[in-house]
Amino acid sequence: MASDGEEQDAYILGVNKPVEEFTGEVIAIIHRLNDVEDKWVVAPEDELYSKEQIEEQVQFQEKYFEYEIECAEE
Repeated sequence: MASDGEEQDAYILGVNKPVEEFTGEVIAIIHRLNDVEDKWVVAPEDELYSKEQIEEQVQFQEKYFEYEIECAEE
């Protein structure tokens, strides 16, 4: 559960179709500095993305927030 009491939100990278369920690996966390929610960044196993690649993929939504990206492979 997320800090807002709802289920955790996640961006799924590497999948280009709608999914109802997905099993992958959390590769990063987006810490929103001006919001109560963090977002997980999930990708298929063995697929890695740089901070820059993650930022490109989530910018459509995250452009409205101040945030930092913490990658699992740092």
